[in-house]
Amino acid sequence: MLTMDDIIREGHPTLRERAEKFTFPLSDDDKKLAHDLMEFLENSQNEEIAKKYKLRAGVGLAAPQVNASKRMTAVLVPDENGEPLFKHVLVNPTILSESVQMMALAEGEGCLSVDRDVPGYVPRHEKIKLRWYDLDGNEHIERLRDYTAIVVQHEIDHLNGIMFFDHINKENPFYKPDNLLLL
Repeated sequence: MLTMDDIIREGHPTLRERAEKFTFPLSDDDKKLAHDLMEFLENSQNEEIAKKYKLRAGVGLAAPQVNASKRMTAVLVPDENGEPLFKHVLVNPTILSESVQMMALAEGEGCLSVDRDVPGYVPRHEKIKLRWYDLDGNEHIERLRDYTAIVVQHEIDHLNGIMFFDHINKENPFYKPDNLLLL
């Protein structure tokens, strides 16, 4: 079981690398990595387990965050009732298209690899068309919007060596251009 001790923090060089693509079939180790990433998210969103193991709640965890420079991320976005709205391990995810409309979380973004509060708006595309592969190598294409699209863009950034705070306006962190919606 992964804990916060397994997650590398900002400053670690793996977080700034472009992760390597997978080839199929996946190895048993790669399938275990996928399982461990999703299990961490499930545990982190369970109040009892999270408290017991001192886990910070997360909705996404990319392989580079556990020091595996591979193009895989787990995403578990719950709906308003705590039920899974989007729950997938994404292998070799690619954004095929994105909306012109930009959006940011009003409270800003956080990251399991960042132990400090970094205030500011993180502009993301409101809608994306995403292609990814499941653990068996099956291709999936899905359109995502709003919070789920923001989470997936954050995770894909990890696969490209980009941290969320790289997107924040350095001079004016809460600068809001006219085309930026706040969620």
